[in-house]
Amino acid sequence: MQKSAWEKYDSEGLKAIEAFSGEYREFLDLGKTERECTALSVAAAKKAGFMDLGEVIRDRRALRPGDRVYCAWMKKSIVLFVIGSEPVENGMQILGAHIDSPRIDLKQNPLYEDSGLAYLDTQYYGGIKKYQWVALPLALHGVVVRTDGSVLEVAIGESEADPVFCISDLLPHLAEEQMKKDGRKLIDGEDLNLIIGGIPLKDTEKDPVKSGILKILRERYGIEEEDFLSAELELVPAGKARDMGFDSGMILGYGHDDRVCAYPSLRAILDYQGTPRRTLCCVLTDKEEIGSVGATSMQSHYFENIVSEVYGRVQEYSELGVKRMLQNSCMLSSDVSAGFDPNFASAFEKKNAAYLGCGVCFNKYTGGNGKARSSDANAEFIGALRRVMHEGDVSFQFAELGKVDLGGGGTIAFMCAKYCMNVIDCGVAVLSMHAPFEIISKVDLYEAYRCYCAFLNA
Repeated sequence: MQKSAWEKYDSEGLKAIEAFSGEYREFLDLGKTERECTALSVAAAKKAGFMDLGEVIRDRRALRPGDRVYCAWMKKSIVLFVIGSEPVENGMQILGAHIDSPRIDLKQNPLYEDSGLAYLDTQYYGGIKKYQWVALPLALHGVVVRTDGSVLEVAIGESEADPVFCISDLLPHLAEEQMKKDGRKLIDGEDLNLIIGGIPLKDTEKDPVKSGILKILRERYGIEEEDFLSAELELVPAGKARDMGFDSGMILGYGHDDRVCAYPSLRAILDYQGTPRRTLCCVLTDKEEIGSVGATSMQSHYFENIVSEVYGRVQEYSELGVKRMLQNSCMLSSDVSAGFDPNFASAFEKKNAAYLGCGVCFNKYTGGNGKARSSDANAEFIGALRRVMHEGDVSFQFAELGKVDLGGGGTIAFMCAKYCMNVIDCGVAVLSMHAPFEIISKVDLYEAYRCYCAFLNA
């Protein structure tokens, strides 16, 4: 284990860490879904002087060195650029993170009644331990799109005046058979049913509790049962992120994976001043937790298409030029790493583990089963990054995702490496990853921000 990053900071530095952590906690609280994170990012980009790329294209404006533009894709992903003074074919400095997190989604026909209670049927999203999501206060976030095209934004369960929702668990007095099950089967996916009501509507013979809920939905929110068909509603832990520990050196909250990397990436490009030599780029993407599939994921062509649009605004479009722009780029795939947990030490190889409080973490490779689905960064690129980190006095560490043959995981790195660019995973160590509440160190968050700033300035 290397030296703690906390030790290099004086009182002014500690104040900076605390201020940045407070702003990050607010981002976590307001951005619990990919749509909310994108909306927050758009607002911040506009405030920082970024132009909407769609408007630039519509007005046939050229982009010049120093110009700042963004493109929000399907309201679930966003890409930001600061145009450099060098030809764009020389490549970009890219920060890439994802803004979706493990959660529980509603099915398209979710509402039903059983034994005097009203429920919503669900489908979990991403790699979760299902038993961790029962007996918790849950909030409902998302959108309902009606047939007339109007959109209702939903966030119920965060205000003190709001109700919360819950998935019930079996009492231990009756759980002898349940406790004999494999951990993956303690709670089956089809048993993640959300309780949403229990008061019957008077003078209603069939499904009186369900009818009562529908009456509330209709009168309070203008939602009909059929509207669930065109809704994207997500269940997330209710409540705010909190400082953790007597020394308040950590943050306990939902969605650190991967917003603890997305937020400092966003801030690094928003805070950049002046005109860079190489064009800067930050991409905050969706669907990573389910394999990066779908139109808003890094396996779609939206990133390449947006880069092509930017190229065509800077100079005359060339397909070969875009390919050169991408292959000459360097990227930090900003994603979290598994923090070493002494309670589960047998899952880690201590010499190659990431430790909370020791700075930003690089993973040369991720994947599993012999580095499968890993981009495995080149040594030359890592050597250059080490120089940048030393020159910027950034505390950093290198790690792998647990013991060999124990498991593993993937990121968006290999999807970007397909463009032939240099890319490496670089993020923050997390305890209890993919649980409803995860743990990070404030100093690691701040070192990630400093790392991303140094990379953009390299």
